[in-house]
Parts: sequence; C-alpha cells; structure tokens
Amino acid sequence: MRLVFPLFDGFTALDLVGPYEILRMLPGAEIVLAGERAGRAVPDGVGGLSLVATHARAEVRAADVLLVPGGPGARRDVDDPALLEWITAVHATTRWTASVCTGALLLGAAGLLTGKAATTHWSAVRELESYGATYTPERVVTHPGDRLIIGAGVSAGIDLALTLAAELASPVHAQAYQLGLEYDPRPPYDAGSLAKAPAEAKALLGVVDG
Repeated sequence: MRLVFPLFDGFTALDLVGPYEILRMLPGAEIVLAGERAGRAVPDGVGGLSLVATHARAEVRAADVLLVPGGPGARRDVDDPALLEWITAVHATTRWTASVCTGALLLGAAGLLTGKAATTHWSAVRELESYGATYTPERVVTHPGDRLIIGAGVSAGIDLALTLAAELASPVHAQAYQLGLEYDPRPPYDAGSLAKAPAEAKALLGVVDG
C-alpha cells in the first residue's frame, strides 16, 4: 500500500507526522515523501524541523493514499500550477485522497472540493469557500464516493488517520493503532475551537469575534 505525502517549503510538521505515525503501521505500508526533488531537506513552516524527500514528485504518478499537509506553504502554493496538476493527476489513481488543516486549500485550488462540504483550520475558512467548498466545523469530513477525506486544523490529522486506517484495514486495526500510540486525549483546557475558546485566548491570536 503506497502512502504518499507531498513535501513543500512551509508545511506544518504535525499535519504530516501525526498521520504518518498511524498510517505507517498499515499492513504493507510504503511511505513516500514526495518533494520537488529527491534527497532535498524540506523545512517546515517554523524553521525548526526538516524532512528529506524520498522521491521527486515527478517520479510519483500513483498512490493508494495521497495525504496533503497544510501550513504557511500550502497557502502560498495554491498558486503553483505544477503542484496542483500533480495533486489532480495522483488523485485520479488513489483509493483515498486526504488533507489536513490548510492542505484543504490545495485540494480546493486543484478543483477537488467544489460543491462539497469540507473543513480546514478556522483561520482559512474564507479561502476554502473561495474554491466552491462549504465549510463545516467538523474534525473529519469524508466523501466516500469521491474518495476524499478532509481533516480540520493540525491535531485533527490523527483523527483523520484513524478513520483512514479503519477504511483501509479494519476498525480493529484502527483501535490497535490508537492503543499503540496511547492516543487518549484529555487536554488541560477546553479551548480547541473558536466556539469554546475564551475571548482572552482569541485576543492573543488576534481573533475578533463576529
């Protein structure tokens, strides 16, 4: 099973690494990190972490799963026709095409979300809907008939990957992977969405209600 993660300058590390930690456990999993060229270290959006591309994107023409991370680079690369054409071409071969966080903007710019409910990071709702999608504040949105699964911001990639694992293997496999990672989230604060975060926390991020 070939699992392809595109790399681009300015990706968000957790968008990719969270799902990777789960999906790599699938039976027969082959992980492909597809960058502009093989062997290049691709920096994340903060600059503190890089991943090395195992393959050049031009070498990758098919995948069982294509999972597109988000990050500052995703917002920029919505204007990269070569990347969008590659996403569209690989999507035609997949069992599932997925995005995490603002990776949804790349799927949208590639024309894959037109007329569909989708999710993304709360800060990118306007951009997502500019591509013809309808935003929903769900953690994970699936469109089985279109082979699409879309995750909300950053940490939702783990939920998305467990959902994918159940589809690709079985719910028991997904539960075993969850147990193996001891993924049992109990955050110290209930402030993980705009609907629940206090005004003071939103103000620190420059969020204005209404």
